[in-house]
Amino acid sequence: MPLQNHLSELERKHEALEREIHDAAARPSADTTRLAELKRRKLQLKDEIYRLKRTAH
Repeated sequence: MPLQNHLSELERKHEALEREIHDAAARPSADTTRLAELKRRKLQLKDEIYRLKRTAH
C-alpha cells in the first residue's frame, strides 16, 4: 500500500476514534475503562501518523 494511502487510512481511523470518544464521553454512564482504551488507541494512531510523516520527508 503506498504511503499516502496508508496515512489516509490511519487518519480516517483517528477521526473515527475521536467521534467515538466524544460520543462515549457524552453519555451520563460513560465507561471510564473503555474511554481510556479508546484514547490510548487514538494516541497510538497519532504517534504512528506522525512517525510516518516524518520518515516520508
